[in-house]
Amino acid sequence: MESLFPGMNIQEYHPFRITRDADLVLEEDEADDLLLAIEQELRKRRLGGSPVRLEIQSQTPEIVRSRLLHDLELTESDLYEVDGLLGLRDLMNFMSLPLPELKDPPRQSVVPIRLQRLREPSLDPDVLETEEGKDFFAVIREKDLLVHHPYQSFSATVVRFITHAAYDPNVLAIKMTLYRTSGDSPIVNALIAAAENGKQVSVLVELKARFDEENNIYWARRLERVGVHVVYGLVGLKTHSKTVMVVRREKDQIRRYVHIGTGNYNQKTARLYTDLGLFSCREELGADITDLFNFLTGYSLQKSYRELLVAPVNMRDRFLALIHREIENVQNGFSGRIVAKMNSLVDPQIITTLYEASCAGVQIDLIIRGVCCLRPGLKDISENIRIISIVGRFLEHSRIYYFHNNTQEEIYIGSADWMRRNLDRRVEVITPVKDPDIAKDLQEIMGIMLADNRQAWELQADGTYIQRRPYDDSPEANSQKILMNMALRSTGVASNLID
Repeated sequence: MESLFPGMNIQEYHPFRITRDADLVLEEDEADDLLLAIEQELRKRRLGGSPVRLEIQSQTPEIVRSRLLHDLELTESDLYEVDGLLGLRDLMNFMSLPLPELKDPPRQSVVPIRLQRLREPSLDPDVLETEEGKDFFAVIREKDLLVHHPYQSFSATVVRFITHAAYDPNVLAIKMTLYRTSGDSPIVNALIAAAENGKQVSVLVELKARFDEENNIYWARRLERVGVHVVYGLVGLKTHSKTVMVVRREKDQIRRYVHIGTGNYNQKTARLYTDLGLFSCREELGADITDLFNFLTGYSLQKSYRELLVAPVNMRDRFLALIHREIENVQNGFSGRIVAKMNSLVDPQIITTLYEASCAGVQIDLIIRGVCCLRPGLKDISENIRIISIVGRFLEHSRIYYFHNNTQEEIYIGSADWMRRNLDRRVEVITPVKDPDIAKDLQEIMGIMLADNRQAWELQADGTYIQRRPYDDSPEANSQKILMNMALRSTGVASNLID
C-alpha cells in the first residue's frame, strides 16, 4: 500500500472484487452479418459490462460496503462475503516459479498401441496396406477406437486423424464442428491444407463461444479465404457438439468415418482436461452425423436420429426415458443402477427424476466435478444417491452415462452436461458405445474414480464436501495417477510410472 500511495498514512484498506456481465447482446435473426455483429459487441465488452456481483472481505466496514453497493447499483443479494483471498486466479502465478520439487512430476501422453505403426498417407491411392503399415482408416475399420486424453496423446490421435484425412487422396470431404480451439491450431492448419488439396471442407465455427469469440472470428476468416465452407450455426442455439466426419472413397463404395468427443478440439487444453473420444465407421453413426451436419447448415429439420442423442432435438426425452426405465426395472423386481460423470448437474427436471429413481430404489452414483444442485442422502428423497467431485492434477471434463438396463447395460459419452443450457439451448451430441470392450473400459474408468480416496470429495446432504482419506492402513487410490500408470503400462512404458 505504501508503494501505491507514497507519503500517505494508510489507516485502513478493504479489497473488493467486481464481476461484470460478459454476455453478448445479439439479435441474431436481425443481424445481416453475424460475424460483424459479434465484433461490434466485443468492442462494447472491452469497455466493461454492467456489474452483477460484488465480493468483499467479511471484515469490511458497513460504510464501505454500502458505498460500493450504491455506486455499483447492486443489492444485498448481489453481495458475497469471502473469508480469505478474493482473486484466487492470482495463485496460478506460483506455477511459473522454478520449484520443480513442489510441482507434479513430469508426465508423458502415450500413443495407443493400435496407432503406433501407422504409415503416413500416400500420394498413390492404389498403394497396398501392409500389416505393419496400416493407415488410420484401416485401424478404425477393424473396430471402434476409444481415446482418453491427456493420458493418451491428442496429437497422435485426433490431430493425426484430421491430418491423415487432409492428405489422403481418397478422402473426398471433411465436416467438423469447432467450439474452442487453440491459438496456433494444428487442426485448423490441417483443414486449410485439406481445402488446398481440393477436398470439400465444411466447418461450423461457433462464434458465440464465450471469451473465444475473437479467436474464432480469426479462424473463420482464415478458413474462408482458402475456400472452406464456414457456417456459424443455428439462430438462438450455440453449437457445443464435438464431431468430425471424414467421407472417403474406398474401392466401390463411399465410407464415412467419425470422431465424437467430450472435449474441444484444442491441443492446449487437451493436456490439462480429461476427455474421451470415439472413432468409428459404423454406418448408423455416419448416417446420423450426416443428418446432424445437414441440420446445422439449415438443409433439414431433423427430428429423429438412429443412435445419437442430439440436443435440443431428442436428448432430454431420451435421458428421461433411460432413467424411467431403471425405475420400472426396480418396480418389476429387478435391480436398477445409474452411474453418470459430468461437469455440472443443474437441470431441475433431470434432478427431480433422479429423486424419483432414488425413492424407487435405483442405486445412483454421480461424479460431478463442478456445480451440483442435487442434494444426496436426504431421507425419503435421495438416500440412494451418492455424489463425489474429483479435483486433481487434471480438470475432469469427460461426460459418461451408464444405465444398468436389467443387465443389458448401455453406456454413452458426449459433449452435454445435465444442464438446461446443454439440453435446451445448445446443439449437443451424445453417442452410445456399442463395442463391448470399449464399454468395459469406460466402466473401469468410472469404477476407478468411484474408488478414489485421495482426490475425491463427497457431497453431503447439507451441501458441504468432505475429502476422502484412506482408512487405517488401506492404500491410497488416486484415480488420475492410476489412469496415468494404466496408460503407460498399456504401451509397455512401465519404466516411467508415476509414484
